[in-house]
Amino acid sequence: MSDIEQIERANASGRTPVVFVHGLWLLPSSWDRWGALFAENGYAPVALSWPDDPDTVEEANAHPEVFANKTVGQVADHLEALIGKLDRKPAVVGHSFGGLLTQILAGRGLSAASVAIDPAPFRGVLPLPISALRSASVVLGNPANLHRAVPLTYEQFRYGFANAVSEEEAKQLYDTFAVPAPGAPLFQAASANLNPWTEAKVDSKNPDRGPLLIISGEKDHTVPWAIANASYKKQKRNENAVTEIVEIPGRGHALTIAAGAKSPTPH
Repeated sequence: MSDIEQIERANASGRTPVVFVHGLWLLPSSWDRWGALFAENGYAPVALSWPDDPDTVEEANAHPEVFANKTVGQVADHLEALIGKLDRKPAVVGHSFGGLLTQILAGRGLSAASVAIDPAPFRGVLPLPISALRSASVVLGNPANLHRAVPLTYEQFRYGFANAVSEEEAKQLYDTFAVPAPGAPLFQAASANLNPWTEAKVDSKNPDRGPLLIISGEKDHTVPWAIANASYKKQKRNENAVTEIVEIPGRGHALTIAAGAKSPTPH
């Protein structure tokens, strides 16, 4: 179902919309189980695409070039335009770079409430744990990747996403969900603290930001606790909205697509 069809369905339902935003190396279909669960509980799920997202994993892997040169700002503006077509202000849930985009959208006052899961860092978030650098080096190791779409090998996916699941589940997740991703957003995040004009920045003090929950996977290599917690510390300075963070025990970066998780640990 297209973005517009989902939005029209949500508007017609009269229910509170919940917008899902995927991150790098995934497609909107990575939210299918979440959408079904939210629909069962009375919400109107809307899993939005990034510009030019193919409909299927097979199509994405056959035509990786469509992902190239997508920037954080371009995707954020694309999502803002789509959210503007909803009759009601939505809750927004995002994963990884989708978690960064969720915070950007919240900072623009577009969400009633927001959940950022293993969110990519924004300007002002300083920690750079070794595991995060290793995960990002898949793209950052070659400057030419700035303008390319970059796929993950199974070994890279296993380390960056699926380190906390069995080998069997890791292979199943890779085959089911993994697609190429634009290199540009990783370069933008990596240089955000050196570039005052970066698109990878968040208005964390907007009084209309709304409540925000940050979720961190305990074993996440790509966005470890240090990064998620630094984002939380920046966001909790907002005096007009609640900001909370929880950690999901035993989970890695694939916690949105992997099998069931344990109860979160509040901090």
